[in-house]
Amino acid sequence: MRIAKPILLVTTPIGLIEGFYECYKLAGGLVFLMVAMVGALGVAMATVIATIRREESPGAKGDRWPS
Repeated sequence: MRIAKPILLVTTPIGLIEGFYECYKLAGGLVFLMVAMVGALGVAMATVIATIRREESPGAKGDRWPS
């Protein structure tokens, strides 16, 4: 994991930029849909991460869903 994490942090944005460029070359208007889709996935991922962090914070009130 010591090597994989930095490689992923570098190659993912490069891959996204390359994908946007190829999308623009293929069909110019399609790049707007692709950017919107990636943006929506980013917002969804950020929402999930924020929820997890909020629920695991020290100030969280007990078990929300007792079984």
